[in-house]
Amino acid sequence: MSRVEVDRMPQAEAVRPGSAIEGGRKVSPLWTFGLLRSELLTTFRRWRTLALLAVLAAVPILVGIAVKIETSDGGAAGPGGGGGGPAFISQITNNGLFLVFTALAATLPFFLPMAIGVIAGDAIAGEANAGTLRYLLVAPAGRSRLLLTKYATTMAFCLVATLVVALSALTVGALLFPLGDLTTISGTRISFAEGLGRALLIALVVAASLIGVAALGLFVSTLTNSGIAAMATTVGLLITVQILDQIPQLHALQPYFFSHYWLSFADLMRDPVYWDELVKNLGIQALYAAVFGSAAWARFTAKDVTA
Repeated sequence: MSRVEVDRMPQAEAVRPGSAIEGGRKVSPLWTFGLLRSELLTTFRRWRTLALLAVLAAVPILVGIAVKIETSDGGAAGPGGGGGGPAFISQITNNGLFLVFTALAATLPFFLPMAIGVIAGDAIAGEANAGTLRYLLVAPAGRSRLLLTKYATTMAFCLVATLVVALSALTVGALLFPLGDLTTISGTRISFAEGLGRALLIALVVAASLIGVAALGLFVSTLTNSGIAAMATTVGLLITVQILDQIPQLHALQPYFFSHYWLSFADLMRDPVYWDELVKNLGIQALYAAVFGSAAWARFTAKDVTA
């Protein structure tokens, strides 16, 4: 269903019993679902979106090939240490499932948030720049529902992008390296099935770690009518925050940066699992989502849309 088709849905659907009321207009849940479906199809059919997913899928392939070439040439990874990417890299040759954890650790600091920043930054500003925002607001959903739909679409991209990285890594890991029981960071052994379950849980945690970035990008997108400017600003903020997160003098502020606890997902590969930093990470993401989501709503509902 195209966006135009959604905009032209019969008005009779907006007055069905049990429909919600927004701005004096009744909106049926079916209409809202149609709007979300349209946004999802529009987003995932764009060449830009497909290109971003292709780049994300290529990262595990490159990492896997690099590790394979290094080991084939007689090199050997060092012994596994604590958490994070290096500990996972040292285990890839023993178990291809570790490529999933390594790929997520490699893409989370830059590639994944950059892709989310592009999608979120273009959500509102891209519509304004294309001249379609005014027509979307003519439909009975209203601004609040449209903004929520845009955010839900961005979150769907967060999940899809993370799963693309994980599935690509799992496929490459299975092709290039052995699979089987694996050793956790704590040194205990778990079955391959349990390891696969933890890999899925890690992917979900990584996707949840991006909800703050998604809200930030959506807020920036409401501040301008230029999609490119919104995307560039969002990506610039991502880079700036991560640079600040590495400055020792700012250690008192760093726990409040959205990127500070991103790599805490490695604690899911401990036995028992360490939950402290994982909970802090999800709490920070929820805080950013609430603050910047509210700011985006306040800005968008007051925005003068004339394009």
